[in-house]
Amino acid sequence: MGKTLGTTGEFFKRRDEWRKHPMITNQFRHAVPGLGIGLVAFGIYLVGEQVYNKLYAPSSGHHASSSSHSH
Repeated sequence: MGKTLGTTGEFFKRRDEWRKHPMITNQFRHAVPGLGIGLVAFGIYLVGEQVYNKLYAPSSGHHASSSSHSH
């Protein structure tokens, strides 16, 4: 068992109970529903795009660069 709080400790414990209320603690999660799923999906897209670019990147010999340097 823990120590007894005494009158001062009980006073502050009762004053801090509002901080643990569900409306306060879960406010951010309810404010942006689906943000976590969206971030994970976007991360998978970015990784997939990098893999695709590595696999299907044109080789350096196949570039048809016909740029003229006229001044």
